[in-house]
Amino acid sequence: MESRRSPLKSAVPSNVVSPVRRCSRTACGRPAVATLTYVYADSTAVLGPLATYAEPHCYDLCAEHGERLTAPRGWEVVRLSDGSAPARPSGDDLEALANAVREAARPQQRAAQAGGGVRREPMEVARRGHLRVLRSPDS
Repeated sequence: MESRRSPLKSAVPSNVVSPVRRCSRTACGRPAVATLTYVYADSTAVLGPLATYAEPHCYDLCAEHGERLTAPRGWEVVRLSDGSAPARPSGDDLEALANAVREAARPQQRAAQAGGGVRREPMEVARRGHLRVLRSPDS
């Protein structure tokens, strides 16, 4: 006699298998965010973005274990960024931003001094739907 129950309904539910990949470190259950690969020929440990699928000789690490990663003496650690993390601005970036703000503020100061401190706004002459025709404040 054939069973009418579908195979999925009769299957025993399992909490062991998870669609989220977990950190490979023992007793760590956090989700993996990076993949560690060893290049033995170059004595290099490469920590990069999480690989698209689990490889047998690679290790998935959580954020904490990825940050604390050290390599054996004589080995080099190469950290590849995936570009999703925001880059921290350097001193040159901040100085360039400050100079751009100062420069943008200068023309407004000159226009305010030349116009006696009063800034004239353009006047709306006509409207057609969402479009507007503006007359220059000088004319």
